[in-house]
Amino acid sequence: MIDSNLETWVKSAPLLRQALTHSSYANEGVRKEAHNERLEFLGDSVLQLVVTEWLFEHNPSWSEGQLSQGRAAIVCEPTLAEAAVRLDLGLRLRLGRGEERSGGRQKHSLLADAMEAVIGAVYLDGGLDVAREFVLNVLGFALSGVEGREAGRDHKTALNEWLRRRGEEPIYEVVGSYGPDHAKTFEVEVSVAGVPLARATGKSKKEAEQLSAKAALKQLSDNAPSVSSR
Repeated sequence: MIDSNLETWVKSAPLLRQALTHSSYANEGVRKEAHNERLEFLGDSVLQLVVTEWLFEHNPSWSEGQLSQGRAAIVCEPTLAEAAVRLDLGLRLRLGRGEERSGGRQKHSLLADAMEAVIGAVYLDGGLDVAREFVLNVLGFALSGVEGREAGRDHKTALNEWLRRRGEEPIYEVVGSYGPDHAKTFEVEVSVAGVPLARATGKSKKEAEQLSAKAALKQLSDNAPSVSSR
């Protein structure tokens, strides 16, 4: 069980304060304060490394594509936000008045960013070994179920994360529906920047979207150079 006391992991009070300071808070005060966006950037890289290393060591039979999909299912906003909730990060965030009023302490995007910033702070304060221990503990709940996550409970999330890091996003379109109203089959195409990636059919639009995302992920991971050079 992880020690959720952040001061145990980040002994530098100024560094921890920065990790928990949102830009809305830093920009509101008379005296400028450092916010957590740079730490978030650093923490994302540390997180990617640790999760990649763990997946590589624990899944020797996985292909590159499976490793990429597994990592995308772990290093994503919902998982990081859940980890932040488990650490009660929302209660400790320093938010501007506007973010406070709009429910910033419960926003998944803000919590996920703060989680990455804390990882960055742990790395700077204690080094890679400590950061690795922290990441593997706070994300243990997700890593223990990575096979199920990778297997497709949410291929759309995995595809979103894959593309987000390249500044792109998927578009899903129903291109056909077949059969009687009580037993329709839907065909969905997923594309990026107007370029079709994959099609799939399902008994519902949601199922067809998931299956098309799964097919797109496979194509992207198997043929990454040609996709990135579009």
